[in-house]
Amino acid sequence: MRDPFKNPFPASDEARHSIWEMLVHRDIDAFLAADWSKVDDDFIEEGFIGIDGRREANPDHWRLNFPTLAAYRDEWLRQAQDFQRQTFAEDPRTAIFTATTLEDIEINGDVALVRKKFDGSILRADGERDRCRKHDGRWRIAGFTGYLPNPMG
Repeated sequence: MRDPFKNPFPASDEARHSIWEMLVHRDIDAFLAADWSKVDDDFIEEGFIGIDGRREANPDHWRLNFPTLAAYRDEWLRQAQDFQRQTFAEDPRTAIFTATTLEDIEINGDVALVRKKFDGSILRADGERDRCRKHDGRWRIAGFTGYLPNPMG
């Protein structure tokens, strides 16, 4: 059984290791704290877009609900603040880490395609495909296609 808190990429695989830290460890901790400032520098604002799959397998139903980083930030904060108001029978941090899988990162030059999936009931059951780019010397999020059904189809 995998340790949900352990980065599956060795430190020697610097790109994948740092992408996992950004998209799993830092994102979850920031979300639980409802603190966007912890992840703000992980995004490229210029040209950012987020596709909302609306939990639909049919791409004809997907929408460009996040045409800017500010639009995504506002929704992220809304969800994080809503999550904080809830009460859980288990540790939410452990449950979110357990529900999160990020083991597939395709890198081509300074661009990466990341498949981050959620399979659990405490937060949401969807899959996301985050696109990252190396920007100013570090990996950052350039956009995503998310809120997809998991599994698809």
